[in-house]
Amino acid sequence: MRHIHRPAAMAVALVSMTALGLSACSTTKTSGPGSAQGGGTTSGPIKIGLVTKTESNPYFVKLRESAKAQAQKDGNSLIALAGKFDGDNAGQVTAIENLVQQGVKGILITPSNSGGVLDAIKKAQDAGVVVIALDTATTPANAVAATYATNNEQAGKLLGQYVKGTMGAKKPQIVTMDLDPSASVGIQRHNGFLEGMGLPLKTPVVIGSALTQGDQTKAQQQMENLLQRVGGQVNVVYNINEPAARGSYQALKEKGLNGKVIVGAIDGGCQGVQNVKDGQFVATVMQFPKKMAEEGVNAVTEYAKKGVKPTGFVDTGAMLITDKPVKGLTSKDTTWGAQNCWG
Repeated sequence: MRHIHRPAAMAVALVSMTALGLSACSTTKTSGPGSAQGGGTTSGPIKIGLVTKTESNPYFVKLRESAKAQAQKDGNSLIALAGKFDGDNAGQVTAIENLVQQGVKGILITPSNSGGVLDAIKKAQDAGVVVIALDTATTPANAVAATYATNNEQAGKLLGQYVKGTMGAKKPQIVTMDLDPSASVGIQRHNGFLEGMGLPLKTPVVIGSALTQGDQTKAQQQMENLLQRVGGQVNVVYNINEPAARGSYQALKEKGLNGKVIVGAIDGGCQGVQNVKDGQFVATVMQFPKKMAEEGVNAVTEYAKKGVKPTGFVDTGAMLITDKPVKGLTSKDTTWGAQNCWG
């Protein structure tokens, strides 16, 4: 629900639903990001590869299902592989190598480690495979042809603005449940959240933080440990995603702190929307993995069939979901959320 830490706190926000106009045409390169080698030469069905961070996270399940459906709609096939856990860099490298051997024309990847897969990506590009990032940018971003993702820093910022608006004049005492220091999405959301709260990246109001790998069980364990130290102080918990938020909430509940601490998340899964409706989260920020997957598959098809490569960053949008709107921030309620959620 995504990065070197920064503190962060509730969910929220609206991020622009923009920009497929960032694509551009260029077929002059012979290696590197979006190499033209192998592009525009295919008339029949193509193979498209997908490498996600994990196989079971509902967010990546939706990404995989949407990519597969779009590929089949066009008469193509999708080969989906994944790391064993969020942060499994070696597993993703192996998956990239496997897909190149299977003859894919393009690879869509949600990199666990924003810089750890660069060598494997470069080798794939040298073999004429176009590589596109979904959900999470590489570092540097131009290591791939294009990125289709939520603007995670802006999503975090809007989340921070929402929490700040909810708290009013009350001083925040924040715990941040982060992803992994090597994952750009986690860093971007964390830093954006602090910016939205009007706080510097290093601030004493962040009284605790932990790495969760976006996993509910790990988040609950980490929150239980943190509450032994800051249980009487914390009033805001920022979570990298909804599974982490559910783990945090359960730990708070067991200490009788639910209802006393603001819990927010980013993801927009159907279960997360229900968590908002039930009052467990004050808000969540909905992402649109279906849009990411479909646009990524379409971009690979365009490259393979016509030699048209995608470029730049395409913001696939985000929306704040809450039943307690804050003046000045655009949001949708949980009824809308339930109609547009994933998972």
